Amino acid sequence: MDDKEIVNLYWQRDEAAIPATAARYGSYCRIIAFNFLGNAEDAEECVNDTWLGAWNSMPTNRPARLAPYLAKLTRWLSLGRLRDSRRLKRGGGEVSLALEELSEALDSGIDVQLQVERRELAAAIRQFLAGLDEDRRQVFLARYWFMAPVKEIARRFGFSESKVKSMLSRTCRALREKLEEENYVERRNSVCHE
Repeated sequence: MDDKEIVNLYWQRDEAAIPATAARYGSYCRIIAFNFLGNAEDAEECVNDTWLGAWNSMPTNRPARLAPYLAKLTRWLSLGRLRDSRRLKRGGGEVSLALEELSEALDSGIDVQLQVERRELAAAIRQFLAGLDEDRRQVFLARYWFMAPVKEIARRFGFSESKVKSMLSRTCRALREKLEEENYVERRNSVCHE
């Protein structure tokens, strides 16, 4: 069953949408949840919550692409679960480590509460990512969007761990420089992955 057919099932309020979604995207969403939570049982619960979230949101939202929609739901639910239980160190510390690395590129002085500034910053980051070569973009997203461990990224892309760390460091440094140029962060001499 393709994405369009699955979305139509949600819109028709047909319960077959959930097993169809689980069959097509269960592994994908479990990996995302596991990267955040570091626990298979918690990841499975989060994935089940993703199906419920899709069920509840689809009558008003019709995603053009189902995979990113489900990934965003899974990611959001995983982060919420982490926040609620204050378990940032769980899962080998990958989530807190990745967020710490990325925080070096961003300045805590940015007022992310203001919607306009958030949109501008998001647009600047999207533009930056669009200018990267495919490998660098995919490695960056694997680490900082999907929170994948460096070791897993290296295995998936066929790179050494040191190459992945180097790519992340250079990419974060370039992101930092772009954000400094556009006055999103104050100028300083640091990188987000050392």
